[in-house]
Amino acid sequence: MKRKHALRRTKSGTSASSGDELSLTGARRYEAFGRVMAALATEADFIESCRDLTWWRGADHSWHIEWRDGPYASEVAALLAEQVRGRDGSLVTQAGPGRPGSAVLDVMGVRFELRAIDPMGRATVRARPGLWRLAEALDTTRRTNTRHPWEELLGG
Repeated sequence: MKRKHALRRTKSGTSASSGDELSLTGARRYEAFGRVMAALATEADFIESCRDLTWWRGADHSWHIEWRDGPYASEVAALLAEQVRGRDGSLVTQAGPGRPGSAVLDVMGVRFELRAIDPMGRATVRARPGLWRLAEALDTTRRTNTRHPWEELLGG
């Protein structure tokens, strides 16, 4: 069965109807999600310290991001407000005060719900001695009695 989609005219031409996943609002949802994930991917502390990082789209077309351990949700909200920027400044508006376990943001008009399960906070993560940190592993200026992890990987 063929589906007909009503098209509407805009100044720039024709766009898909609101029921189409590739509509302007659908594209905006995915662009906002891409910007958020790109900002999180550049933060090694966040990526290294989180376990079970998951995300899904809510029934109201919002995005939910959840992780175990790692930073507080309020810290991630502040990080995103700083990192996700457009020409005119930040594209993130906090929808209320964030708590250690949860925070709600508006990114480019798209709602994001952040949820941290058993968070430790960034300060605790950085001070935790048992956590393997990529920055420390790649620091070639620090001399140790043991071989560096990169020396192990490269066979040097």
